Amino acid sequence: MVTVAVLAILLAIAVPSFRSLTLSNRLATTANDIVGALNTARMEAVKRNASVQFCSNSSSANGTDTLGSLCGSDGGYVYTSINGADTQLVLATNLGLSGAVLLNGSMKAVRFNGQGLGYDPTSVASPLTGTVADICTPSLSTDNHRIVSITAGSIIRVDTSTSATCE
Repeated sequence: MVTVAVLAILLAIAVPSFRSLTLSNRLATTANDIVGALNTARMEAVKRNASVQFCSNSSSANGTDTLGSLCGSDGGYVYTSINGADTQLVLATNLGLSGAVLLNGSMKAVRFNGQGLGYDPTSVASPLTGTVADICTPSLSTDNHRIVSITAGSIIRVDTSTSATCE
């Protein structure tokens, strides 16, 4: 009986810790998938010397030209267009944004040029700087956000933060 009681206590402690570890790993995996898609888009743009777009899940953020129209609301997909005519799907991602792992807000679309610099497809005035995606889970109380951001149009990083809101 003592052994069973000790085992029950250990399980009561281990199961929540294991769940937290699993959720944290799912957040990290989803953030890494987004970083991988962004890097694929940038490398394809340089390789083809053409425009390549990382798509937002919001069709209005993707722009209204050929690439923006191809994206629709396929968040995380990567499309290319050579001379505005020859279009091609480069990468179709499955970001796993369901269940306990959510997208807080919407993803930002990023269009890379032949030099590998990313711009906002609706305003190509200067290289993009800011948050691309905020992946979160309401099931964790700390370290429950992974924020994928881009600086100067080419430096991609993932930060961990804690926030009560996850919509």
